[in-house]
Amino acid sequence: MMTHLAFVFGLLGNIVSFMVYLAPVPTFYKIYKKKSTEGFQSVPYVVGLFSAMLWIYYAFLKPDTTLLITINSVGCFIQTFYICFFLFYATKKAKMDTVKLLLSMNVVGLGLIILLTQFFSKGSNRAQIVGWICLIFSFCVFVAPLGVLRQVIRTKSVEYMPFQLSFFLTLSAVMWFFYGLLRKDYNIAIPNVLGFSLGVIQMTLYLIYKNVKKVNKEVKLEITEIVVDEELKLSEEILKEQIIDVVKLSAMVCSEIIPMVTAHDLKNEINLPQLNVIINEDMIIKPKAII
Repeated sequence: MMTHLAFVFGLLGNIVSFMVYLAPVPTFYKIYKKKSTEGFQSVPYVVGLFSAMLWIYYAFLKPDTTLLITINSVGCFIQTFYICFFLFYATKKAKMDTVKLLLSMNVVGLGLIILLTQFFSKGSNRAQIVGWICLIFSFCVFVAPLGVLRQVIRTKSVEYMPFQLSFFLTLSAVMWFFYGLLRKDYNIAIPNVLGFSLGVIQMTLYLIYKNVKKVNKEVKLEITEIVVDEELKLSEEILKEQIIDVVKLSAMVCSEIIPMVTAHDLKNEINLPQLNVIINEDMIIKPKAII
């Protein structure tokens, strides 16, 4: 009975884990549309590849672990595809960082684990040692999204934390927890307790911050409109002041070029038939045109 239940949960774990592997597809579609990896990182996919390869090695050391081999083999293929896709659109620095991580983890790291366990351990001890390594690494994998959680809290944006991935990771953790528990394989069961807890936290943060970005955009738009209105009003006031200054300047210039007539000129019988002259001794008299 327990074996059958373990098989059912293992089968469900395979299906859900396959959905987990497909969850980043929208992310890579964004990368394809924008032709840039932007703020996305290759770390989850390199770590995912390493995890799948490590669990395959562990499964070969244990009996009746076909379900572990199948899903992790699929995982290796899909994660490799994601990494290649990422490298195609990544910047030069991101490419170098990804290659370094691949070499250090999947070549050097996994190679050392296989060599050391093959030469320095035997039989059931080998499976136990690799199981503990898988357990510790699974804890690290589940703790890795804490960096993303910190970014979400700091930026109040869930742009780089897809909800689908968090949901399927949580569901997958539940399935594999019961699979490990029913098989009494605690190397599989224990890490998924942490996986479930962190998955719930991720989904909660997503629900809290999913609408914050829209609100921020609306506030920024309102502030921009207010600033533009103030700038327009200020421009109008400056323009009015400039017009007044021009009018004053024009009046001053015009007063300087209008012919000036003095009392002395009138005494000398200057004939100005078309002008109405206001005479005042010792003053400059400005003529006015008769309308």
